[in-house]
Amino acid sequence: MKKKIHLSIFLCYLSFNIFQLKAYIVITNNTEGVNSNLTSSVLLVKQDSVFQNKYSKVFKEYKQENYIVTLQEALNIYDEYKFNSNRDYIFKITLLIADTYDKVNNFERALHYYKESLNQLKLINLYIDSDKSNSTHNFAKSYLRIGSTFQKMSKIDSAKNYFRKVDDLPSLNNQILYFKAASYTNLVGIYQLDSLYDKAILFANKAANIHKKTKNKISEAKTNVNLGNIYLKLNEYLKAKEIYLKGIQLIKNDNSQVAVKLKADLYYNLAWAMRNLEDYKAYDYQEMSYDIENGLRDKEIRRMVEEVSAKYNVKDIKREEENKRLKDQRTFWLFGIGSFIVMISLLYFLNLYKLKQKNLRLKLSQTQLIQNQNIEKLKSESQARILNATIDGKETERKEIAETLHDSVSALLSSANLHLMATKPLFKGDIPLEIDKTQNIIAEASQKIRDLSHTLVSSVLLKFGLNFAIKDIATKYSNSVLQIDTDISDIRRYHQDFEIKIYNIIQEFVNNILKHSKASYTLITLYEKDKNLCFQITDDGVGFDKNKVTNKDGLGLNQIEARIRMMNGKFLIESTIGEGTTISVELPVIEKS
Repeated sequence: MKKKIHLSIFLCYLSFNIFQLKAYIVITNNTEGVNSNLTSSVLLVKQDSVFQNKYSKVFKEYKQENYIVTLQEALNIYDEYKFNSNRDYIFKITLLIADTYDKVNNFERALHYYKESLNQLKLINLYIDSDKSNSTHNFAKSYLRIGSTFQKMSKIDSAKNYFRKVDDLPSLNNQILYFKAASYTNLVGIYQLDSLYDKAILFANKAANIHKKTKNKISEAKTNVNLGNIYLKLNEYLKAKEIYLKGIQLIKNDNSQVAVKLKADLYYNLAWAMRNLEDYKAYDYQEMSYDIENGLRDKEIRRMVEEVSAKYNVKDIKREEENKRLKDQRTFWLFGIGSFIVMISLLYFLNLYKLKQKNLRLKLSQTQLIQNQNIEKLKSESQARILNATIDGKETERKEIAETLHDSVSALLSSANLHLMATKPLFKGDIPLEIDKTQNIIAEASQKIRDLSHTLVSSVLLKFGLNFAIKDIATKYSNSVLQIDTDISDIRRYHQDFEIKIYNIIQEFVNNILKHSKASYTLITLYEKDKNLCFQITDDGVGFDKNKVTNKDGLGLNQIEARIRMMNGKFLIESTIGEGTTISVELPVIEKS
């Protein structure tokens, strides 16, 4: 049975009237004209009388909206016949199960059984020589049902896919054209919500052409409502006005209840379009819409009054007998009601006690969860502090060792070399070979100590700051495989410990690029902004999944992130496999003493 979904847009009129634009979107499982056919046969296959009796019984429960009973009995029938060679049985019962799940808004289960019924339909079409028109008709219905279910689940791409399947089927008869028009109307709603108005207009016109071809003026007028609303969204009020008037003209002489209601909606939306065109005949159309709706309400009220009057005429005849029967039953009902109240009270207090126990357990669980979260937070913070203290200790120790090597050991070796040089002139003859060898050994030792000192803490960093030290990293690590460039601006000298931390973090990132990224180009950008030192490192390597990276070498990403967090900084990694990596870090500046 088709369901109308009224999409409402509330807009204020100059006289403080409020317009509600009416729209018609078909989101349906097409039970009308489908389940009614199931009582006979979807395909011309001989029916087993036992199955048909069971099916008729459960289908009767479905028509009476007893959906729980329907599901229980239909699933039992499905379990009994699912291995039956007659695919028509399985097709019919799975379709009924799917429709029932759809009625109770369990769209996941409905979708499962719609797909199962579609598979059975494909098998029937494969092994049975059936009428081409009837087969296409059934496929159109199935695709539309599945697409509509996906649309209800907000899985729009899947919905569009099945609506396109409807469109791809050959238009062998008017029923198939009807299903195509329904799929177009659903696509109109989808593209309108996505603001893809060109596509919405295209499919609205397709639906209108089908309704015009099949001479279905009511559906064509509904399509005009949707099409006019799209042009209202696009602020093309004149075009919207033309379409609304065309819709009114289509059903001008149709006085059925559906047509009259549709006229009211068309006049209502037309009034809004004309208001935006500053054509104040809009008030007249608005009044016409209200008059039509009031007329519909009056008819409904008269019908209800007639039904009530008919009931009371019958009751007048039986009133004396009813009074006597009521008098006899009064005592029984008083006793029954009293007993019922006592039972309800007992159940209420029992339920209240259980609810209090449940709330108490819930509060205890919440308290325990909060405590666990606090413990985990403390653990994380403690680990970060320990890590930061460890790395700070290492950096301080490296700095002290480097300074000792440079200032003490290197100076001693230089002094020893000078003494040897001063000793050479004292020899009147040939200078012993051991003197030259000793000088060479001292020179080699000095060079190794100097290299070790630079490895521990960059002398370029200590003497000239981050600007030259980062450029030195780029020069040192660039090779025929990887080109490293720098873009450094507005950088000055900062606190020495702060500079060492920044240098080590950047060096660790460059080491990771060399080891893992397989990049050919890397750019290091470094600048100061609003008392924050910012740097970005971008490469064109293979990328990675941050969540799967382990801390095998060096500091590791998690340790670096903890280090930056302890420095009150911000850290962001953007990486896609196959598309490279961008690392962004922002740290508050620590000024030079």
